[in-house]
Amino acid sequence: MRKWAVLVTQQPPKSKTCKTSGCLHRIKYVQKNKEKDSGNMERAPAKGVLSHLSLLEVQARSRKSQLQQQSRVMELKAKVEALKTQREQLKAQIQTHQDLQKLRLAMEKQCADEEEENMEEESENSKLLRLMARHTQLKDLLHAHHLIGGYDIIKTRKGKGACVSIATAYEDVFLDTFNLEIDLKPTVKINRHNIPPFIPLNNLAEQNNMQTDLRVFLDTLSQHLNAFAGRKQQLKLVKEKHKSVEVMESNVLCSLLVLLFTVPGEKTAVLCTLDYTDHTRCLPTRVHLESEDKQLPDSPQWEKNCSLLMETPVHKALITMKKMGSIV
Repeated sequence: MRKWAVLVTQQPPKSKTCKTSGCLHRIKYVQKNKEKDSGNMERAPAKGVLSHLSLLEVQARSRKSQLQQQSRVMELKAKVEALKTQREQLKAQIQTHQDLQKLRLAMEKQCADEEEENMEEESENSKLLRLMARHTQLKDLLHAHHLIGGYDIIKTRKGKGACVSIATAYEDVFLDTFNLEIDLKPTVKINRHNIPPFIPLNNLAEQNNMQTDLRVFLDTLSQHLNAFAGRKQQLKLVKEKHKSVEVMESNVLCSLLVLLFTVPGEKTAVLCTLDYTDHTRCLPTRVHLESEDKQLPDSPQWEKNCSLLMETPVHKALITMKKMGSIV
């Protein structure tokens, strides 16, 4: 019996190179996907940050716009309150004017009726009665004027406050008018005013006890304001009418004035310092003269000029000094 040899053929081993190349392809594919995912992840936060910054910018603009609107609203409210106060003042002035006009017309009508009734025969008794009635009326008006000190006073906020106007004048010329709004309840105190800051308003209120005697406080304040307005007007007249006199120095309160005079026929000049220590007066309390010629300030002529400057308003004193030949 033949034996058949069975040839077993072995398959050749698979190439390791093929396996390695396939793995390399898969690794490269995975790495490429990872890089793509990481790029997407980096772009996503960046995009989120930009959108957040944009949102913050929009919110900041909105907040700024709201603040501007609130500020504008507050400004308009303050303006409305000021206009309301002005309206109340005007209404009170109109009402006062109408009341006075009615009173005057009634008095004129009463006088006319009485004159018609007693035109034919008028006795001494009727004349005396009319004079007594007129005297009583004038006395009442004078008493009312005395109570308010001659100031314009208008009720505000339905009687809870009062607005006082203080007019200033110098040499029969009306100048500035200053106003105070005073709270009357529960205590008397100054609410608003346009008094210059260099006028010691609070000190005057404390020194004159505004709580118990309002008129004394208003009288003192009026003296300060009128004195300041007078000194200011004098300085203005010196600058306008005396071009040869040079104003070297002055302050806002016009309590210090330094003038430079030119002496005719000489090369020397005189420096004159006017010190207004008493702020309730228009005249200086001290006059000081300086010159390169040491004997000039002590001369009889300049001693007379010094007295003239202390007793006469400065713009009028300069006119007299020019006429006397003391200055150019």
